[in-house]
Amino acid sequence: MAFIDEMTMHMKAGNGGNGVMRLKHEKGKEFAGPSGGDGGKGGDVIIRAVRDVHILSKYRHEKEYTAERGEDGGNDSMHGRNGVDFILDLPIGSIVTNMMTSAEYQLLKDGEEIIVLKGGRGGFGNEHFKTSTNRTPKEHVPGQEGQEADFKLELQIVADIGFVGLPNAGKSSLLNALTRASAKTADYAFTTLEPNLGECFGFILADIPGLIEGASEGKGLGHKFLRHVKRTKMLAHLVSLENEDPLAVYETVRNELEAFDKDLASKHEIIILTKTDMVTPERVKEVETAMKKTYPHSEVFTITILDDKGMKVFQDELLKLLKKVA
Repeated sequence: MAFIDEMTMHMKAGNGGNGVMRLKHEKGKEFAGPSGGDGGKGGDVIIRAVRDVHILSKYRHEKEYTAERGEDGGNDSMHGRNGVDFILDLPIGSIVTNMMTSAEYQLLKDGEEIIVLKGGRGGFGNEHFKTSTNRTPKEHVPGQEGQEADFKLELQIVADIGFVGLPNAGKSSLLNALTRASAKTADYAFTTLEPNLGECFGFILADIPGLIEGASEGKGLGHKFLRHVKRTKMLAHLVSLENEDPLAVYETVRNELEAFDKDLASKHEIIILTKTDMVTPERVKEVETAMKKTYPHSEVFTITILDDKGMKVFQDELLKLLKKVA
């Protein structure tokens, strides 16, 4: 199923039910009193945050949604039933923009609910207009229209750590090794065309599609996926030791992130040198030393997913960092 992280749709809150005109005849009496009930309120449109990054695909074929209309009032002063709300489940991290008013709503917590359109108020029945001088009113009011608008939906993934790096840096393989994710891996660039998520002892890890020089200007996969690192609490820069100049590779990714959003530069980050099995131990040590000297404020790790013992040590250290940042 294709990953969807943006779409537009039209939504409408329910109309209010109509108030009705009814007259009540009491047995043995000539007086006819008003007994028309009020209409029910129309259902609201509510957005709700859920832990399902792929749920937008559920709405890809249907782009119009309407909450239920309120029920009309009834005899004997019966109030019409309120319409059922329409609840739109969206991934945590969604940004919902009303394209008519420019109002913006953000879902940042699991289970968070926000009313984005209000249902119409129910109309008054004729009993509502009874006074001491007007004992048999015939006035009644129709229900109000529910609000409606076109909406733009955008997803910015909320993760505890985001894996970034050039294509084929080993991000998907690392995600698979640390979690039960089954991200696609292969020996060619741009294997990952959509963000992948996994869970590691309660922490959410995100594999962000590969960046290239100029990504912030739309090259390669462009800035379409750069927004997904904005809300990650920590960044992990993966650099493959297969590269001739790992430090230059790191700088390329770092520059693209800063060009897209300078706030990304302030996030806690770690550097992971991957595929240590592809070079000599001397080369691993050389690059690790250079990285630590050039970037003393970032923790530097060296890994190969082929070393189970080493991966367990790395996982333990990563969990300690995540607990500090959380």
